[in-house]
Amino acid sequence: MNSFKKILFLLFIASYASINAQTSTEEDNQLSLDSGTIDNQFEYVIKRSNNYQDYKVVKVNWLYKLKEHTLDSLKSIHSELTTAEGTISNQNNEIARLKSSLQNAEDALKKTTSEKNNMDLFGLQLTKPNYNILMWSIIGLLLVFLFLFLYKYRNSNAVTREAKKNLSDIEEEFEEHRRTALEREQKVRRQLQDELNKQKGIN
Repeated sequence: MNSFKKILFLLFIASYASINAQTSTEEDNQLSLDSGTIDNQFEYVIKRSNNYQDYKVVKVNWLYKLKEHTLDSLKSIHSELTTAEGTISNQNNEIARLKSSLQNAEDALKKTTSEKNNMDLFGLQLTKPNYNILMWSIIGLLLVFLFLFLYKYRNSNAVTREAKKNLSDIEEEFEEHRRTALEREQKVRRQLQDELNKQKGIN
């Protein structure tokens, strides 16, 4: 019974080792010096190289090929890096342009808002409430002056009518006085003429 367990144990170990060897062989078969990543190519060189004590014996043509692939990868990375830097530079320029446009838009909005909320009067910037107060004050003063002018005009018109009436009365009185004086003068002349005629008749 014990020998049977030993056999089973040995079979298990053998199958496990076979599976590991097969997996390792499949992985080794997937590695290549002509394709795959640089890491896989290094793994290929390391695993396929011969061992000598603590050293690895590597074929020279493998090293040159690995060097060539590494340099190609570095050139490709450098090219991609240069392209990425150009893209980043373009994006930074675009961001700066957009920021400038946004700042200009904000400045224009502030100016528009300020112009909307303020009024220009004789070169002075006034807020709308102050502008309204000033305008209504001017209108109020003009109305006061208008009413004052109308009051003065009515008073002066009444005074003018009174003066005209008084002048007319004075003219009538003067005309009556002149007529009376003329009648008196005519009467005196007649009396004088009568006296003269009497004097002539006596002589």
